[in-house]
This record gives sequence, structure tokens and C-alpha cells, in this order.
Amino acid sequence: MTNPKAAARATEDSTVFRTLARIGYVVLGIVHIVIGVVAISFVTGGGSGEADQGGAMEQIRQTPLGVLLLWVIAVGLSALAVWQIADAFLERDPDAKKRWGYRVKFVGTAVAYVAIAWTALVYALGGQSDSSESSQTFSAQLLATPAGVFLLVLVGLIVGAIGIAFIVRGATRAFEKNLALPVGVAARGIITFGVVGYIAKGVAIAVTGVLFVVAALTHHPEEAGGLDAALHSLAALPFGVVILWIVGAGLVTYGVFCFARARYARM
Repeated sequence: MTNPKAAARATEDSTVFRTLARIGYVVLGIVHIVIGVVAISFVTGGGSGEADQGGAMEQIRQTPLGVLLLWVIAVGLSALAVWQIADAFLERDPDAKKRWGYRVKFVGTAVAYVAIAWTALVYALGGQSDSSESSQTFSAQLLATPAGVFLLVLVGLIVGAIGIAFIVRGATRAFEKNLALPVGVAARGIITFGVVGYIAKGVAIAVTGVLFVVAALTHHPEEAGGLDAALHSLAALPFGVVILWIVGAGLVTYGVFCFARARYARM
């Protein structure tokens, strides 16, 4: 039987896998740029798609070589997910709490990458996905269980905590330790993109968590939604147009940061 840590080490020592993982960051950047552009299009009145992973995949599929790019996204993000799992196995922080905290983060990130990869695969095969509808169905099913309200609130709090973690990671520049940055202006630009991008993505995710909590407390599963619903909720706020512009531009910035991450990530 293969030792999991040995398999993880072999994965991280593989030049092919390392290259695929870096490609994963590139395609992750493309997905976020498309989502950000669609979000901004809500403000300009030219948007007809959804500002979430499914909407991004649909936009990509309509481009020349779109199906091929969807396959690249699926493979790249799957490789990136495997890389995160390998990191979880190989994490050796001497502090047990930090070590398990890092492992949870790595596994959670891997799950997120697999979800996006799966969406890309669905669209590559000619299907489609609706995050808001999926979230509403999930919320309705959860509310139908005996402890449904508590469980849905818990889901909302977890999603909200992930959003806050992104905001904190951006504001504290915690992502820097995972990058082998160049010197000078380039480094400052990459850090700025990272700060803005992480905070913008964190806001969008946190709002998604709030929607789950609202759905639970009002017993209205239709209040729940994915990223697209969260961005529409931001647009409905006072100064919502400005907020959505900022978040949309921030998601585009996060996408550009992912390009830099593909080049300078410590792997």
C-alpha cells in the first residue's frame, strides 16, 4: 500500500504536476476575470449572463476554442486541487493547532477548486449549471430536516467565515509568504493586486453566507443564492452601483493576481 505522504511528496516533486498546477492558477484567473466583467456589466446594463462560475463557463464556451479552454480549466484546477491535498499531507508546522488549521484550509481550497473544475467539465460536455438554483434547492432540502434552520445558519456562518478569511488574508497581506516575489515595482504591483483581489472576493463570499442565514431565519429558501445572487444583493444596497463596480473590478484584479501567482507561487 502506498504511503499517502510519499505519494504527496512524489506529486510535489513532479515537474509535470507542478506545471499543471501553475496552469490551474492561470485558468482560475481567467474565470475570475470573466465573473468580474459580468458583474460590472450589471452596472453598465449590458449584462445577460450570471456572475458566477456557471456564467463564466457559459461565456467561455461561446468563444472560439471555448470547449478546449473549458477542458484546460477542468484539468488545471483538478491538478491544483491535488496539489492542495498534497500540501495538507505534508504540512509540518510544529504547532498542532496551526498545523490542523492549515490542513483544513488546504482541503477546503481543494474542494473549491474541484467544484469549479466540475462546473467547467459540465459545460465542456454541453451541460449547464445554475448556482442560485442549486443553492435554493440545497437550502430547501436542508430546511426540511428536523434541525434544518440550525444547519442552514451554520452553513451560512461557515461561508461567511470563509469570506472574512479572504478579507483578512488580503488586508494583512498573508498571501505574500506563499510567493517568491521579484524585487521593485513588480512586487509592489502584485501585492496591491493581491490585497484588492482578496478583499473583493471575500466581500462577495461573505454576502453569499449572509443570504444563507437570511434564508434560514425567514424559512424562505429562495432567499439563498450563489455568487450571482450575492452580487445582485450588493447592487440593491444604497450606493450599490458603486459597490458592485468596486467588487467587480476587484474580482478582475484577483484574476490578474492569479496570473502573477502562477509565475511566482512557491511550489
